[in-house]
Amino acid sequence: MKLYARTYRGLLAAVLAGGMLLTAGCSAGGQSDRSSSYDGSQQRGNDGAGPAPAPIAPDGGGGAPATGVDGGTEGERQDNDAYEKSLPPADYLSTFALDVDTASYGYARRTLKDGQQPLAGNIRPEEFINSFRQDYPRPKGDGFSVTVDGARPRGSEGEARGEVGGEVEGGDDWSLVRVGLSTRPSDRKGERPPAALTFVIDISGSMAEPGRLDLVQESLGILTDQLRDDDSIAVVTFSDEAETRLPMTRLDGNRSRIHKVIDGLEPTDSTNVEAGVRAGYEEAVEGRRRGATNRVVLLSDALANTGETDAEAILDRIDEARREHGITLFGVGVGSEYGDDLMERLADKGDGHTTYVSTSEQARKVFVDQLPSHVELRARDAKAQVAFDPETVKQFRLIGYENRAVADEDFRNDRVDGGEVGPGHTVTALYAVRLREGASGHVATATVRWLDPRTRAPHEQTGSVETNAVDGALWGAASSRFQVTAVAAYFAESLRGGSMPGAPGLAELAQRARKLADTTEDGAVRQLAESITQAQRIKD
Repeated sequence: MKLYARTYRGLLAAVLAGGMLLTAGCSAGGQSDRSSSYDGSQQRGNDGAGPAPAPIAPDGGGGAPATGVDGGTEGERQDNDAYEKSLPPADYLSTFALDVDTASYGYARRTLKDGQQPLAGNIRPEEFINSFRQDYPRPKGDGFSVTVDGARPRGSEGEARGEVGGEVEGGDDWSLVRVGLSTRPSDRKGERPPAALTFVIDISGSMAEPGRLDLVQESLGILTDQLRDDDSIAVVTFSDEAETRLPMTRLDGNRSRIHKVIDGLEPTDSTNVEAGVRAGYEEAVEGRRRGATNRVVLLSDALANTGETDAEAILDRIDEARREHGITLFGVGVGSEYGDDLMERLADKGDGHTTYVSTSEQARKVFVDQLPSHVELRARDAKAQVAFDPETVKQFRLIGYENRAVADEDFRNDRVDGGEVGPGHTVTALYAVRLREGASGHVATATVRWLDPRTRAPHEQTGSVETNAVDGALWGAASSRFQVTAVAAYFAESLRGGSMPGAPGLAELAQRARKLADTTEDGAVRQLAESITQAQRIKD
């Protein structure tokens, strides 16, 4: 999808008017206590009548422009002043579909660990950012909480005392603004509806490599013991052809049978992803259970070399099943060589998400800690829109989300696909925002819109932020989780050859990540520090 930048002056006026009303009498903090809700009864038509759109979060990085009156494209950034190069006047809206994928970060870590530089085209900053826990408040109901906060990347107390050194790209007049969305986790395993999961397993010859099919078998074996008795599993395998190894079968009384099927899988022949996806969806439709969460789980290195290898043709099959039966796709990537682009596009079209695993620890986290509790959905076709105030904002740029961009006018068009979000998920969008000199007051309003998974009724939730909430020092005043978000974004931009205001060098970035790992006591942040250090060694 292409990122749209158009001028809608009448719409912009409505947005800003709505934003002023939403923030009147509110504190400057940016938490959900300033949020307002929308129940779908105020649906705006194409004529623009109705409530103004509220803003939300994720879009643009790498080659995406810094939009606003004084925008500049990534390709034009030859030095720090290049952020000021002009584009034609643009609107102040940023609209995107929500994304909880993490595969890009997982595969980059694997590549760096193997001593290789990841391909720039495989780096998606939003998937780096969304790989880490956040500190957002959880909503009480089934919708979203919306948190908007920010910080300046330069001028921290630590820098003033000389605690942290290194070269930093110009960021004096820029802030980082974080838009955070969060859903309520499931309170108990028994709270969710039953699951009907169709596992589509790649058993091609390339899956013989250690850490591929053996890891898949280990993971599914553990999952079989973790799922509830009223859940169901089907197993489809593919190499040069696809085969149903197990029709949709209840777990109750059949666990031994399921283990036998999984343990008996052996790698053979070539990789016909299209055949596997087609057979998997046919099995999922045949075994579809009313009142259950029906999902296809594709486990593969996604290196299609037989049959239909064009992504669009495969995507058409997924799209039909998604629209007619509401069956979503969860893609799990494995292997030192991995078809990242194909897996991501399949999951996007299948209203699902992707992750990547290379170790037993990662597989256990995905299949044991996450999948059983996340098989249900909190939101379908979720989109976000962030409206920036031109009175205070000179430029802004969304870091990442290029593949998830949505036309501004389609924010409330519920026929346009969004993203699917499950219980306990967080979604983060990070913006580089340049305020006007001496600006004070409203900066941005973020709005998330989604459909109820059961009734398809639309809902919205809104949050906003003021200038005094984005003026603190990133490396001093900001929360530890905000700083982790910044480190992940800076790292991703470095790997794909992009830039961000206030970007430290890799040595300093690794140092900051190690300090944050101690502060947060989070092993995932320590792994981030290790990956940054590995990238620095390869670069040097």
